[in-house]
Amino acid sequence: MIFLSASIPDPKRNEKYFNSADIIAIRDAVRALATIVIPKSNLVWGGHPAITPLIRFVMSTMDVNVQNHITLYQSEFFRDMFPSENEYFEKIIITPKNHDRDSSLYDMRLRMFNDNKFKAAIFIGGMEGVEIEHEMFKSVHPNANIFPVASTGAAAKFIYEEMNEKPDERLVDDFAYMALFRSLFESIIN
Repeated sequence: MIFLSASIPDPKRNEKYFNSADIIAIRDAVRALATIVIPKSNLVWGGHPAITPLIRFVMSTMDVNVQNHITLYQSEFFRDMFPSENEYFEKIIITPKNHDRDSSLYDMRLRMFNDNKFKAAIFIGGMEGVEIEHEMFKSVHPNANIFPVASTGAAAKFIYEEMNEKPDERLVDDFAYMALFRSLFESIIN
């Protein structure tokens, strides 16, 4: 089981993330990851509205029953903002709305991490939410592999730079994501 944390930074929210982000790389990395992981393992993510449509697109190109390999988590707090692509996913877990945005997200993330036994997490692009998910993931799954794709910039780059034990150096400058992810996940998902 693989956890994906990804988003495309919004320039209106925090320029720190947007200024270092490579939006094309983020999209390419998400598509490549979904292509590599979904047919052979389970991909779990919190339904960010910029990422879910990318995964839906990849699903539409596959000739396997991908529904058994995908779990999408969403918080009831954001129901009015769910992307229309949600209707294509059979396994959506909607967590209860809490009294505010942050606590609703926290509860959704905590359930997502506690419900699943992850072998690895991959972090692509993103903003503060990706950094929060990284910290939460580490505390719940301390023995899982962590792959921040620094070449996508934004939060993933910051996570990579702050790690004491750096994972594979190709995460910094290798944009051939299909080959990179095949290599990184070969022993994890087979």
